[in-house]
Amino acid sequence: MSRDARVDDYIARSADFARPILEHLRELAHRALPGAEEAIKWGMPHFLVSGKNVAGMAAFKAHCTFVIHGDGRQGDAMGQFGRITALSDLPGESDLAQKLQAAQARVEVTGTARKPGKPHKPKPEIAMPEDFAAALAAVPAALEAFGAFTPAQQRDYLEWITEAKAPATRGRRMAQSVEWVAEGKKRNWKYEKC
Repeated sequence: MSRDARVDDYIARSADFARPILEHLRELAHRALPGAEEAIKWGMPHFLVSGKNVAGMAAFKAHCTFVIHGDGRQGDAMGQFGRITALSDLPGESDLAQKLQAAQARVEVTGTARKPGKPHKPKPEIAMPEDFAAALAAVPAALEAFGAFTPAQQRDYLEWITEAKAPATRGRRMAQSVEWVAEGKKRNWKYEKC
């Protein structure tokens, strides 16, 4: 498995309680997924096989998480293992290794870690709000850039705007969206790999 210096930096910047957990998960992924690569995706370390996500880990202020893609979600925390605050919160190494290898096998067979039999459901289309259309039209660069975005990239902005409950929040989100779109930035541009 190739190591990514950004993962070293991520672990080094994590809280004292999190470092041993992240290091343990990283070493386990190395043993369970020979030949996998490391990367930073969505701002957190991930382990990839054939360029596809198999697992990821993250550290927060008071807990860590570990996600094995396609293995379902449990509880209120990201990932299948809840809020991890100590190594004792993790299942046994052999159980984790089996789950990692099962996700790797799904990637190798289907090209995705998603379990077979769980087809991807397309999200319903979101209609363009008139006020956002007018705001985009007022800035030609934004209108052109928005039209060049993929449907998923457009949807990210439309969801963000239409989910605002207060009119003031919606207005701020539209103004911010127009600014970012005019610069060619996707909604979650801050989290993209540099």
